[in-house]
Amino acid sequence: MRDLHKPERSEVFATQGMCATSHPLAAKVAIDILGQGGNAMDAAIAGAVLLGICEPQMTGLGGDCFVLFNRAGENQIRALNGSGRAPLAAQSQKLRGQGLSSIPLNGPDAVTIPGAVDAFCHLAETEGQLGLDAILHPAIHYAEQGVPVAPRVAFDWKVGGETLQGAARDHYLINGRIPSIGQVFRSPGQAEVLRQIASHGRDAFYSGEIAEDMIAALSARGGIHTADDFQNTKCTETDPMRGDYKGVDLVEHPPNGQGATAILLLNILKHFDLANMNPVGADRIHIEAEATKLAFDARNRFIADPDHMARTERFLDPDVAAKLAALIDLEKAMPAAAPLTEAIHKDTVYITVVDRNQMAVSLIYSIFHSFGSGIASEKYGILLQNRGAGFTLQPDHPNELGGGKRPMHTIIPGMLTENGRVSMPFGVMGGAYQPTGHARFVSNLTDFELGLQESINAPRAFFDGSVLKLERGYFEGIAKQLSEIGHNIEIPETPLGGAQAIRIRKDGVLEGASDPRKDGCALGY
Repeated sequence: MRDLHKPERSEVFATQGMCATSHPLAAKVAIDILGQGGNAMDAAIAGAVLLGICEPQMTGLGGDCFVLFNRAGENQIRALNGSGRAPLAAQSQKLRGQGLSSIPLNGPDAVTIPGAVDAFCHLAETEGQLGLDAILHPAIHYAEQGVPVAPRVAFDWKVGGETLQGAARDHYLINGRIPSIGQVFRSPGQAEVLRQIASHGRDAFYSGEIAEDMIAALSARGGIHTADDFQNTKCTETDPMRGDYKGVDLVEHPPNGQGATAILLLNILKHFDLANMNPVGADRIHIEAEATKLAFDARNRFIADPDHMARTERFLDPDVAAKLAALIDLEKAMPAAAPLTEAIHKDTVYITVVDRNQMAVSLIYSIFHSFGSGIASEKYGILLQNRGAGFTLQPDHPNELGGGKRPMHTIIPGMLTENGRVSMPFGVMGGAYQPTGHARFVSNLTDFELGLQESINAPRAFFDGSVLKLERGYFEGIAKQLSEIGHNIEIPETPLGGAQAIRIRKDGVLEGASDPRKDGCALGY
């Protein structure tokens, strides 16, 4: 039990349903949907779409999603890939010919076709119970009436607002200024888009006036996106990957997401006696940082669109993990892995819902960087993601930009199972941090037996690029110890990600936790 003298939060307990996400309105809407007879999928989609209004710098209809879920009464976990593709005319050699070594973040070449709307419509039809009209009604209401800007959202808006260009400034600034805490943000254009989707389904978004509005915004900047690129967008059902860590199975979405990296990272960490270390000590941070370098090096070399990559099974191979673990020097930091791309992902939303029948949904949804590409459609204000910046321009790399390909994705939903039983949907936001965040969360629960909320609250460290980032929650002297063995320490301005989780106990009680680094909460029903 936590120390009740300390200003922390407790886990939330309920029996009929639970949602945990990064904004309270989205959590409340998800619970309301459950109360109307919807299932966990209905609730997760309703909350996720609303997050695009509550946290527009993080996500929106112009982005992508990945989903893990089980059906009521089943322990089989299913995966849905809702990530979009590069336009068919995309060519990496053309950009190399312009002297570019990476894809510019704020231009049309970084914009892949939005995949989330197709995925949401597919899931509402195949897995939901209420239908799109009921699911989208709350987001339509709040898009029209407005949402007061929450503190963390205001912080992020200020940091990312300079990305906004052209029509995006009209739609995402208020009187030309970044909104302040408590100021009401409205998006009537998106309300109309959602009304049309509710009435006519995914085709309302991927063809006709709404698609034309997005294509026009891209074409005006030299984009090569076509009506066929939008109309042909389709989500993909696939099978998840899993790896065991001390009696718990970590279930991840397969590539083009980076979930395999988290499994490899945990397989490396198995070779060290973390349980006898201080959970917030320098030894644990060092080993995790070194394992991250090795796992991310593998990610950078191999993970891509599954139709263009090989050797996925190597991420699950215990012999590979053992050889990598043997490279770690307990007394000295190794050099960093070569970066895949200069595009470092920072922004994501995550929502998890479990209903009374123990259907569990783990859903992550993003426009990549803060405000995506910064390009928005003129009439409706749909922000377009810059997920294409996740491609590399390196010739013959499996993740090289190419027409119709999906880029390597940083966003990964997670689930845990124990003895074959779905026990916890969870997610850790924070872009590139996510595999390390997944591994650290699982280690907190298993190696150190921390409580659910405590596992989320605990300070974080992340080797990112060339620096080891330490949150301010670590004890004095930790940075010095790590510097002495070769780490370049940085205290980041922004905390490392956010997390939510719901534990499904054997007695049926649901236990939810949500990260204080964000504005959100866990709510029970």
